[in-house]
Amino acid sequence: MNARILAIDDEESICEIIRYNLNREGHHVDTAFSAEEALEMDLRKYDLFIVDIMMEEMSGFDFAKRLRSGEGTEDVPIIFCSALNGEEDTVTGLNIGADDYVTKPFKMSELIARVNAVLRRAAFARKAAEASAISSNDDVLEKPIEYKGLVLDPNSKECYIDGIPVSLTKTEFEILEFFLTHRNRIYSREEIIRRVWADDVVVTTRTIDTNITRLRKKIGAYGNNIETRLGFGYGFKEKD
Repeated sequence: MNARILAIDDEESICEIIRYNLNREGHHVDTAFSAEEALEMDLRKYDLFIVDIMMEEMSGFDFAKRLRSGEGTEDVPIIFCSALNGEEDTVTGLNIGADDYVTKPFKMSELIARVNAVLRRAAFARKAAEASAISSNDDVLEKPIEYKGLVLDPNSKECYIDGIPVSLTKTEFEILEFFLTHRNRIYSREEIIRRVWADDVVVTTRTIDTNITRLRKKIGAYGNNIETRLGFGYGFKEKD
């Protein structure tokens, strides 16, 4: 998707590099060389902000707080791009409401990938919000089930990873839905069968193993969160 992006950094050369490369990707990028300069612009027209943290007067953290408390910018995605690489800095940025955090020096290919992933997630969230807004009071939509970039929509029965659709069978979807709503516990194959399959369906333990093997492959890196405990069964474990 093409997006309007504002890059804010007191190093003009970095702004220019970001502008040039993201424009080549089809986005439209404006630049500002301070938070104060950015605040004079119409911020409501942007789909994404890329913000440096260590700027001379107002910091990127303070600028992001303004965005999150402002009308029309409270939900616009923010990516911090900073030389601050400590865990505390990253946690502070994410707690303020940033959607991602990239440390300098960075590879442009990585920043482009992160920008596109954040935009896909934002587009999915807007789509879900719009669908919820037009639903009637008698037809309330269920909230998406999320774990980091892995999202299940129980209404449309669709799975997304970083906003990209993943094709799952009905059984694979229901197994993953069960795991994501019952995390950090190991369930026996018999328990999984009772939770996922109808009572009148005969299912072997081999069927469980086959479906989980296929599911792991389809959800990529998140397949590592599905743990096997020999002699016990399977479960979905949250990981840092």
